[in-house]
Amino acid sequence: MQKKLIALAVAGMASGFAAAQTNVTIYGVLDAGYLYSSGNPGPGIKGTNTFSGIANGLTAGNRLGFKGEEALGNGLKAVFTLEYGLEIDQNTGIAYARQQFVGLASNYGTVSLGRQYAPGFDATANNDALDATDLSIQSSLSYLAGNTITLNGPARFNNSIAYTSNNLSGFTLKGIYSFGESNLGNTYNNDINSLYYKSAFGLGVNYANGPVNVDAVYQSQLAAIDENAPPTAYKVPGTGKSINEWYVGGSWDFKVVKAFASYQALYNNNNVATADVNRTDLPTNLVISNIKSNNLWTVGLTAPIGRGTLGIGYGRLSLDNRNLKDGDSWGAGTMYTYPLSKRTALYAAYSYFSNDNYSIPGGAIAVPGNGVGALGESNYALGAGLRHSF
Repeated sequence: MQKKLIALAVAGMASGFAAAQTNVTIYGVLDAGYLYSSGNPGPGIKGTNTFSGIANGLTAGNRLGFKGEEALGNGLKAVFTLEYGLEIDQNTGIAYARQQFVGLASNYGTVSLGRQYAPGFDATANNDALDATDLSIQSSLSYLAGNTITLNGPARFNNSIAYTSNNLSGFTLKGIYSFGESNLGNTYNNDINSLYYKSAFGLGVNYANGPVNVDAVYQSQLAAIDENAPPTAYKVPGTGKSINEWYVGGSWDFKVVKAFASYQALYNNNNVATADVNRTDLPTNLVISNIKSNNLWTVGLTAPIGRGTLGIGYGRLSLDNRNLKDGDSWGAGTMYTYPLSKRTALYAAYSYFSNDNYSIPGGAIAVPGNGVGALGESNYALGAGLRHSF
């Protein structure tokens, strides 16, 4: 018994020493709610597109994460984050990596390598009245339109190196470059692959001081599409052109209400109707390279109501199509969040979308699969649930 007690004491001291050195934190979010969404399927199609069930991450993506740091001396420290998405309503376990990176931080900022957020993710999250949720208007319209300046997966860059500055009198700067690492034909020969194929970069600046927050972002997908061959063929170096995006957004806290606004645009330099190889997550009927450009603007307000917060938002997406008439989609939504504690909250939300015949099948991306939105039709989503953070 005495030997066991000594062993336990030694193990406890060792684990305490390791924790003190690395400062590892385990964190996560569990969010699930009931969602009902309905809309017409389009001309000549019978029935109604309807979803009714439990949906994950309506107000915050479910995740399990580990982050930590180790002091290396002279103000230098090693940092890391491992964060994984979860589907808690079914037996799918860990579904994907949200973030995975390691880096070095100092008084001059942080340099990190791995799968990381591009500047557009934080910018859009900062300036959304519906709390960057799957029912928010900006989140749904930007994602379905093929933008990387969004609140969703395309705003995370693989194979990337990033620099984030420390706070400089309210300003924070971020730059990121994602290496394409193209290996078509199971070779790295440059007669088949381009070093720039599927690579991307982003630059962002944030200013936060008192009641004011402002973000500006520029992001570009380099050599995004092969103009000279169908999607299954090899990439010819230099033929794919860039898809460029920019964003500006801000908020102002007036205490009684907080106002939000944003404007963003995308320009596609490719001139061929093929599927975008970078966006295999999009619905199969959406051809990004048909879109010459798009622009999306949003406005919103939040206000304290009782112990909770009420948010309302509106946004409009306009598409400049190459081979079709120009298209438009718009959406409006509201959400009320009621905190039960610092870590647990109840919420209820509603969103409505309307699409013309030449736009996108816009709708709440909280709906599993391709959603219920259809070209030329309107749809709505109504949900309520519980969110817990730890």
